[in-house]
Amino acid sequence: MNSLSARALRRTAEQWRGSGRHALVISVDQIKGSTPRGTGTRMLVSADRVDGTIGGGHLEWQAIDLARHALLENAQPSTPWTRTFPLGPTLGQCCGGVVTLRFAPLDDAALADWTLPPPRFHLELHGAGHVGQAIVRLLVDLDCTVRWIDERAEDASLPNAEQPGLPSADMLAHLPPHIQWLDTEAAEQEVLDAPPGACHLVLTHRHDLDLRIINAVLRRGDFGFAGLIGSQTKRANFLRRLSEQGIEPETLDRLTCPIGLPGLQGKEPAVIAIAVVAQLLQHTSGHPG
Repeated sequence: MNSLSARALRRTAEQWRGSGRHALVISVDQIKGSTPRGTGTRMLVSADRVDGTIGGGHLEWQAIDLARHALLENAQPSTPWTRTFPLGPTLGQCCGGVVTLRFAPLDDAALADWTLPPPRFHLELHGAGHVGQAIVRLLVDLDCTVRWIDERAEDASLPNAEQPGLPSADMLAHLPPHIQWLDTEAAEQEVLDAPPGACHLVLTHRHDLDLRIINAVLRRGDFGFAGLIGSQTKRANFLRRLSEQGIEPETLDRLTCPIGLPGLQGKEPAVIAIAVVAQLLQHTSGHPG
């Protein structure tokens, strides 16, 4: 199972359809009570592959089995059907709800009916060092959009070969379509192209560049989240300098620094990334920390 986000799964469905792979789309059609996933959740099943998830456990195993039996009996079923599963009595799952699954052939009609939820957030991620890379790894399977921005690739003082600390060519080549890599000569100028309401994370390799970028973000004022990596000391220093540069106090109050949910101990890039992505999800879900 590979495609865990709705957008990635939709792209996989298009690829399967384009290659002529016979498959079924299993979707959560109706729910009652407590269930593993909500309505509209989908997975793809062919004779030899499964992509996506409707929640795992016995429900998913039984759905896969039903789909493969249908494909075995008829290589490409033409008529959708539904099946209802009481999770507790039938499958021994503790959720206790009831799920109705829809089984439909992967055809042009299925793709036409396949609507996507809006992205959870748009992120302008400034910085492609170890923490930036760790954040991107977590965002691969999230329904969001990202511009990943770094200006070191344009720095003539650095070697042209793969530069220490920057993402490898292989990592960049395998970024999913919802994550756009952007190397630039002036990262702070890219702030002007961010969509209104975007989240901004600033974690570059230089404090002076951090200051220029966060200054540009705060001056726009229409951001959804403005986060700056650093300590309380860095925060105090930046607030003073930003105030001297004319940023209003009420705007400075919206700056988040340090970043990440409080209480998570550790400075490893992966730990910081988990804390930061969780903070973004909390903030964009309407429950800011």
